[in-house]
Amino acid sequence: MLTPEAAVDRLDALYDDAVRALIQAVDRFLLDRVPPGPEVRRLFRYPLLRVTCRHVGAQTRNRRAFAKFQQPGVYETTVTHPRRFRTYLLEQLRPLAGEYDTVIEVEPGPVEIPYPYVIERIDEIARAGVTSAEMAEHFPKPELTLVGDEVPDGQWQVGADGVRPLALFDGPRIDFSLRRLVHYTGGDWRNVQKWILLTNYHRYVDEFMRWGIARLAEDNQYQRLEIPGGGTITRGMSPAAAEAVIAASPWHRFQMPAYHLAAADGQGVTLINIGVGPSNAKNITDHLAVLRPNCWLMVGHCAGLRQSQQIGDYVLAHAYLRQDRILDALVPVDVPIPALAEVQVALQDAAAIVTGEPEDVLKERLRTGTVVTNDDRNWELRYTQESRRINLSRAVALDMESGTIAANGYRLRVPYGTLLCVSDKPLHSEIKLPGAANAFYERAVAQHLVIGLKALDLLRERQDVLHSRKLRSFDEPPFR
Repeated sequence: MLTPEAAVDRLDALYDDAVRALIQAVDRFLLDRVPPGPEVRRLFRYPLLRVTCRHVGAQTRNRRAFAKFQQPGVYETTVTHPRRFRTYLLEQLRPLAGEYDTVIEVEPGPVEIPYPYVIERIDEIARAGVTSAEMAEHFPKPELTLVGDEVPDGQWQVGADGVRPLALFDGPRIDFSLRRLVHYTGGDWRNVQKWILLTNYHRYVDEFMRWGIARLAEDNQYQRLEIPGGGTITRGMSPAAAEAVIAASPWHRFQMPAYHLAAADGQGVTLINIGVGPSNAKNITDHLAVLRPNCWLMVGHCAGLRQSQQIGDYVLAHAYLRQDRILDALVPVDVPIPALAEVQVALQDAAAIVTGEPEDVLKERLRTGTVVTNDDRNWELRYTQESRRINLSRAVALDMESGTIAANGYRLRVPYGTLLCVSDKPLHSEIKLPGAANAFYERAVAQHLVIGLKALDLLRERQDVLHSRKLRSFDEPPFR
């Protein structure tokens, strides 16, 4: 019987052996065109983690939101990058082993590791005169039939062997998203931190860079600032050197550039400029979810819908009227997306701390209520058709991303929250024109970002209660 620590060590050894064998076989093929035989290909497999729960008694039932068995049985998942996910794996396995009658096993799994998830030397392969078709003939390639979200979407079925899923995401699904994160964000997925801010304007990036560089100089909490394209700003770097790194960043090459203020334990902050629209919002959160972040927050701009609001006011979303349409098949619009109390309190407390305003004054600037998330940037042109629905919802703001981000957090079991800043009021003739917009940006962006960052600081202090049972269904895999 393996202990959790021994199980993760075994996963690590099997994964390293599989990757090493795959790399060696590819190198040999590029050198002399000798493909791997069946006995070698049998080595190219994800390790399999199996946990058998033999009994669930009344004494083992708990109110924790993760690392728990709903019923006895055999639970399995394939694992990728176990060394990188070691902390996560142990957080899940230790309570299961300590509180339940379990047996933990690790062995080579049935699924091959696709070579593009291991070999990043695509240019070298092309220079060797080998086509992708040749590689796919002799080496395992990504198979979309093996990649899906049936488990988080509740569409999985117990097979004839009775085996149930151990985790929301298996090895192929995780590897698929890790490569997509590199593609979209312009950086190594390993740099993504546990606390994530998502925004829809690049001006938040500029402020985040200034804030991050200042934090590197002020305290030891953070180690470095990673920017798109591989640039790194480290502690003690001169202002001129830091500016040179920033200037050299090819951030504009990437669809959703990411910036990582990294801490030693991964408890730093990642900011991603996801751009505009629900498609981007779903895309990036689909992939971030496999890293099992502690939380993601949306901090961006919105249209204020109430006469009493002013440009620069804040909106703390307590509910969402979802007109984004992109998740309707997976999370139907009649499924409520609950506000998470821990996140709401942190955002409200952060606003009070950062603004320094007493509660009665802050209430004049920070409004709670429903946010409409629309998939049409020019929604104003059909407002007469939608005004009744917006009125019925009692919405106070409208944007294009927040509802999607919250719904995907709910769907993929990642805590979420939204704090928006009113940048225009189109229903009241205060539209976003260049001059007024620039003045607003200079005044509002810095404070808004700092509120989001402060909220993450508060959540970091309270993270033992963050993973809410509101996100768990009645038939969940043991791992969160």
